[in-house]
Amino acid sequence: MELATTTNLPSSDLDAFWMPFTANRQFKASPRLLVAAEGMYYTTSDGRQIIDGTAGLWCVNAGHGRREIADAVQKQVMQLDFAPTFQMGHPAPFELATRLVELLPGDLNRVFFTNSGSESVDTALKIAIAYHRLKGQGARQRLIGRERGYHGVNFGGTAVGGTGANRKLFGNIVTGIDHLSHTHNLEHNAFTRGQPKWGEHLANELDRLVTLHDASTIAAVIVEPVAGSTGVLLPPVGYLQKLRQICDKHGILLIFDEVITGFGRLGKPFAADYFGVIPDIITVAKGITNATVPMGAVFVREEIYQTFVQGIENGIEFFHGYTYSGHPVACAASLATLDIYKKEGLLTRVSEIADYWENAVHSLRGLPHVIDLRNLGLVGAIELESIPGKPGARGYETFVKCYQQGALVRAAGDNIALSPPLIIEKQHIDELFGVVTDVLKQLA
Repeated sequence: MELATTTNLPSSDLDAFWMPFTANRQFKASPRLLVAAEGMYYTTSDGRQIIDGTAGLWCVNAGHGRREIADAVQKQVMQLDFAPTFQMGHPAPFELATRLVELLPGDLNRVFFTNSGSESVDTALKIAIAYHRLKGQGARQRLIGRERGYHGVNFGGTAVGGTGANRKLFGNIVTGIDHLSHTHNLEHNAFTRGQPKWGEHLANELDRLVTLHDASTIAAVIVEPVAGSTGVLLPPVGYLQKLRQICDKHGILLIFDEVITGFGRLGKPFAADYFGVIPDIITVAKGITNATVPMGAVFVREEIYQTFVQGIENGIEFFHGYTYSGHPVACAASLATLDIYKKEGLLTRVSEIADYWENAVHSLRGLPHVIDLRNLGLVGAIELESIPGKPGARGYETFVKCYQQGALVRAAGDNIALSPPLIIEKQHIDELFGVVTDVLKQLA
């Protein structure tokens, strides 16, 4: 099959696709097209190899072009392309759920399948509200998110998310929402290696919100253990532990959005393992299939599940789900992905290379316009000084120049986020940061 290039793809063929999270007119005037991928590299439409510094979009954890996953998907399509999971079933989601819960800490041993991180979040929020109603606490409907949090783009996730640009066009689309302050503070924590020491006290804001709204009205708190999409914002030492304590004190469910941190990004299977904090619910997607087929999941503690199944035996316990929940092809992709993770030790491999990665990130200190560097596990961020009156312009310029010079990075405002595939080797780290260093030196 011929690969599409800018020479055989007429500009008019770019018109119909309304691209997500993209300045469409700007992109289509000068498109950046990827046409193939293998291992640590993408191939561009003009035939260049560029190193993947973002694991696609935080999701290709095992690297690109994995034959094992492709073979599993092809086999599944021919054997059973689709089967419903409403009042019916097929073996794959049962097998996959069993495999997944073996990786999870504590009693997070029930799995509800979705098709994306956004769906996982909205599912988790509905579970939290319904759980309290079933417990006779129907007034617990308020949800607490966090500033600069990202929880997808469905109604619930947009509402609990703390990203202004994602919310301003839609108004108050879900009521009964409040937000904690974010944990990012340049004055106290700039250029910290790993978790910052300052900021544990910020978790006490949850007590303030409890006083304001009353605990009897709050269903759940949802946070990303590491806020990825808004610039890799790290939790201060003790912060997540304190959130857990306050939630326990007031009977509030704690939800970890691990769509980014799940499946080995921090050197443990999940951030809950890394930080030693077990939430009541975890949401995942992305790395669950190595991004080959859309899929997400929600993990809940046993007590939550049991609360739902107390009614009559032949009654539907949870009126929620998706046509493609536990889709056969997605399950096949996920099972093959888990096999790779296990065989190659990818869920813990980051711990072996984290120090090298950290040193590479902090080698950028002192370069033009760099005002902060952050790292944890195999994620990193470069915060750049904003151009007066042009927020985000310097980050976008860096992103484009890196692409032109051989590396895919992600711009989040004036932050450059890095999260490569977990298969990365030291020579790849050197290559990636070589490009980034050269680009930063070129910035005006």
